[in-house]
Amino acid sequence: MPSRTILRFTKMHGAGNDFVVLDNRDGSLNLQPELIKRLSDRHFGVGADQVLVVETAQSAGNDFRYRIFNADGHEVQQCGNGARCFAQYVTDKGLTDKNSIRVETIPGVIEPQIIRHNWVKVNMGPASFEPAALPFVADGLSMRKFGGLVQYKLPVDAGLVEQDLWVSVVSMGNPHVVILLDQPASDDLVQSLGSTLESHPRFPERVNVGFLCVVDRSRAHLRVYERGVGETLACGTGACAAAVAGMKMGLLSDQVDIVKAGGTLTIQWSGNPDSDVLMTGPAQTVFEGEFYL
Repeated sequence: MPSRTILRFTKMHGAGNDFVVLDNRDGSLNLQPELIKRLSDRHFGVGADQVLVVETAQSAGNDFRYRIFNADGHEVQQCGNGARCFAQYVTDKGLTDKNSIRVETIPGVIEPQIIRHNWVKVNMGPASFEPAALPFVADGLSMRKFGGLVQYKLPVDAGLVEQDLWVSVVSMGNPHVVILLDQPASDDLVQSLGSTLESHPRFPERVNVGFLCVVDRSRAHLRVYERGVGETLACGTGACAAAVAGMKMGLLSDQVDIVKAGGTLTIQWSGNPDSDVLMTGPAQTVFEGEFYL
């Protein structure tokens, strides 16, 4: 019987957003979409929202390169919960002895910091509210100001909402649209409107859809329908995007707990356009394993 190639992996989660983590510092892995889909499959593979890949930094002064693949096989720019797990992984594996590391991603360098075991803060860089940053095609849409945030009136046909919907758009290195609700989103709304907006033609590269319900100035509930994944138990960049949108609208303070089904993330932002968004939350290893290719 011929020998089979073994792929070693680590299963992790950040507030329920779960990952398969691979070490590709030697560049030997053939990261084709078919492999990503097999690993992510919850019935025939390991099961994950995203596959995270550790690679060698390409620029001096940085510690690692970080790549993220959604369960559908597509590579994406950023994943906040994944960034925390990435930092915990390289620490647990003895790949670094630093408490704070510089990690290359597609949109730029992020700086995760180990606060304590399984608890990580990540400097996610600045948020952008410019439509071109997502990208989002805003031409011809009605606009309004909500506090200090520009919102856009977006035509939708999801069956559970009015024909036109006021939305906020935020880039955290990846694209987000935030919907403000008076009460927590229902399952039907998340699935129907989430899938509709994810592939809305106004978002040429698709979009992550956040449903935000503010409890008070220091706490809010959030559900996120992620592009290429569907709803996840947590979304780090989605929490950042929803928090800064709520802060710009004047509804949230400069430090807020964003509560999702998988756990709570703390987001800090000064409100200055060039200031960085800080995210703190859990990062947990679940198990180690081998996958036969």
